[in-house]
Amino acid sequence: MSSQFYSWIILLPTLSGTVKVCLFLITWFMLWLPLAWSIAKKIGWQPFSPLVGSEKLPLVISLYLTVPFLLWLTISVEGTSIPDYGIEWKLTFIISLLFGIGLAIAGLGIAFGLEGWFGRLIWKKNNLYHLGKLVLPLLGLGLWVGITEELIFRGVLLNLLQQDYSLEVAAVISSGIFALLHLLWERRETIPQLPGLWIMGMILVWSKIMNEGSLALASGLHAGWIWGLSYIDAADLISYSDKGAAEIVSWKKHPLARVSGILCLLGTGLVLWQFSLF
Repeated sequence: MSSQFYSWIILLPTLSGTVKVCLFLITWFMLWLPLAWSIAKKIGWQPFSPLVGSEKLPLVISLYLTVPFLLWLTISVEGTSIPDYGIEWKLTFIISLLFGIGLAIAGLGIAFGLEGWFGRLIWKKNNLYHLGKLVLPLLGLGLWVGITEELIFRGVLLNLLQQDYSLEVAAVISSGIFALLHLLWERRETIPQLPGLWIMGMILVWSKIMNEGSLALASGLHAGWIWGLSYIDAADLISYSDKGAAEIVSWKKHPLARVSGILCLLGTGLVLWQFSLF
C-alpha cells in the first residue's frame, strides 16, 4: 500500500494542470468535510438549506483553517514556494496591499453614495457609533479571507491552469470556479451574483498582472471589499428602498446583483488600467 501511495505521489507532478485543479478542489473538500459535518451538527444546519450569518461564519472559518495544510501539500508536490504564488512579505507588498484596500473602500463609497443620491437606499446615520467597535475586527477578517482566497484562486489555481492554457483562458476558468464555489453557502441569492463574482475574479487577475505577479494589490482590493461590505451589514448602516416582489428585493440587497456593484467593479478595473499606462 505504501509503495502504491508513493508511486501516486511521484505521478502527481506529471498530470495536467486541469487535473491538478480538480484534485486540489476535491482534496480541499475532503479535508474540510469532517470539520463541516461536526459544525453543522452543533449549529443544527441542514445541508442545502439557506445559511444565516451566524451559521455561515464558523463554516467559513473551518474551511479556511484547512488551507495551510492544503497549501503545504501543493508546495510539496509542485516543488514551489509561497512567493511563486504571489505572496512575499516585504515593504512593496504592504504598500500595494494598503493601496488596494484604499481603492476598494473608495469605490464602495462612490457606489453607495450614488445610490443614496438617486434615492435607492437610505443611510442610517444613527448607527455610525458602531464604527469604533467593528472596524478593526472586520478589517482583520477581511485581510484573512481576502489574502486566503487570493492565494487559492489567483495564486495556486491560476498557476496550475496556466500549465494547460494561456493566461487569458486560465483567468476565465479560475474566475468561473471562484464564482461557482460561492454557491456552496447560498444558492437562491448567489445565482444573481454569479456574473458579478466572475467579473470580480477577472478584475483581481488583472490587478495581479498589473502588480507584476504579486497578489498584494488583489489581496488589498479583496480585503477592502469584504471589510467595507461586512461593516455596512454588521453596523446596519443602510436600508434599501426597492419596490417589487420580496425575492427580488432580497437579492438586490447584494451589491454584486445590482448595477451599482457591477459599475464599481468596472470602475476599479478602469482605474487599474489607467495606472498601468504610467
